[in-house]
Amino acid sequence: MKERRKHDRFTYHLPVRIRVVDSDNEKVLDLVTKDMSTSGIYVATLTSFPKGTRFILDFTLPTDDLKGFKNLESLKNCTGSLVRSTDFGIAIQFDKECLGESL
Repeated sequence: MKERRKHDRFTYHLPVRIRVVDSDNEKVLDLVTKDMSTSGIYVATLTSFPKGTRFILDFTLPTDDLKGFKNLESLKNCTGSLVRSTDFGIAIQFDKECLGESL
């Protein structure tokens, strides 16, 4: 099968707080990324959401990693939508290349 990804995906375990953007359902999950790229992330969770669910993501970097990032503000309030859900996790596509701006 031909690879369809636009950006390289890397295995990196980064803490992320995910807030559901839905006025009827205020849900906050503290999770850890399983893999990521400049266009999205995959996080392991047993919680499922419908495709298209909107999220606000805040990433937490370990102190040792901070010196490698140019724009830490791009790691806060990053927004995206659910593009895929499995029994073991969810894939979220960023609205813009959130992580790419900070590298």
